[in-house]
Amino acid sequence: MPPVAPVTGWRASTRLALDHYIRLDANDYSVHPSVIGRRVEIIADLHRVQVLCEGKLVADHDRLWARHQTLSDPEHVAAAKALRRDRITLIRPGPEPEVQTRCLGLATK
Repeated sequence: MPPVAPVTGWRASTRLALDHYIRLDANDYSVHPSVIGRRVEIIADLHRVQVLCEGKLVADHDRLWARHQTLSDPEHVAAAKALRRDRITLIRPGPEPEVQTRCLGLATK
């Protein structure tokens, strides 16, 4: 046996994109959208895919071996939907207030 155990599994670090999914071996795994734009660490082995942000677990999925699959956690999808809804209400707060306009026609005396 070697004096040091061999490294197993797979590790990478990346910034989480706006779509809140990471790609590993041609498969997409959802990550909680609260960490969009932040650096995350992806840890994978033969059975699990985990994503950590600042040491906190933000995604934990079974490893998919088929190719071109998308695995979405329902909690991640619901959180993304809520974030989009909140963002839209910030951009479009509601109906515009009525503003009085002045008549620019010629006044007769």
